Amino acid sequence: MKISIIGSGGWGTALAVLLTKNGHSVTLWSFEEKEYEHLKNERENRAFLPGVLFPDELVCTNDISVAKDAEIVVMAVPSFAVRATAKKLSQYISDEHIVVNVAKGIEKDTSKRLSEIIEEEIPVGCDIVVLSGPSHAEEVGRGVPTAIIATSRSKSAAETVQNVFMNESFRVYITDDVVGVELGAALKNVMALAAGVCDGLGLGDNSKAALMTRGLAETVRLGVALGGKEETFAGLAGLGDLIVTCMSMHSRNRRAGILIGEGVPTDKALEKIGAVVEGYYATQSAMQLAQRKGIEMPITAEMHKVLFEGADPKNALYNLMTRDKKSESGTAWK
Repeated sequence: MKISIIGSGGWGTALAVLLTKNGHSVTLWSFEEKEYEHLKNERENRAFLPGVLFPDELVCTNDISVAKDAEIVVMAVPSFAVRATAKKLSQYISDEHIVVNVAKGIEKDTSKRLSEIIEEEIPVGCDIVVLSGPSHAEEVGRGVPTAIIATSRSKSAAETVQNVFMNESFRVYITDDVVGVELGAALKNVMALAAGVCDGLGLGDNSKAALMTRGLAETVRLGVALGGKEETFAGLAGLGDLIVTCMSMHSRNRRAGILIGEGVPTDKALEKIGAVVEGYYATQSAMQLAQRKGIEMPITAEMHKVLFEGADPKNALYNLMTRDKKSESGTAWK
């Protein structure tokens, strides 16, 4: 198939390499002329995916109109750039295209899911598929065994993506729960920041296990309230992505959290990471959604205070540990 990857960061590059090796005709689009020239000449993304060489067949471009001739268009840009990029793409997309979004996040000002934004900006009725799950670009690019999930309102579109992306090291499951998958992907970044703070404070395995478990619980509460299926959050898009993002040093969110836990001011921590820390934006959106739905999200609330109100992470920890006594499942003896 003809496939255009829109966005040449680590994830876009890794998928471009994977899909080319799968035998597809792939173009990798870069936003900046300088980056395009580097990728075209060096045949390697040294900034985001060093050591992963491009197959000879992979074509690099900075002409976004190549999407017109593709059958599948993969949007691999940061969440904050999804709307602007979709708007640019709209003149080249028809109802016969499949648009695959691989970004994870929630739009800052509207609290909308990314597939909703794409539908608004590309209103031609094309099928939209969301690809998500525990998948570091650094590992996918090297062929490390990975399992992810594809979701869409269209079963045939999800199955097409499953068939196109799968190989012996990249397994793709499908589901119809677009809402659950997108919310799991976005909210786990909030918890990864919090997990990093745990590490920065010098806490232990017990602490991180508690953080991840209770973080998943509040993610499920909000996700179900917004229309997601509870079982989705126990799968690759929920628990799976939460584990990999909270535990790995590949995670920009965790690394930023570590710096914040060590006492680095939030703005300086984000600057040191040198790339988009999606959890920073997702924390604000999650709080807006939780307040709108009346959902209790104590970890998210404390992270919001730390990130946006300058609260001390140690005080946030104290507040969480000294909350009113609770029953874990919400049930009571009769």
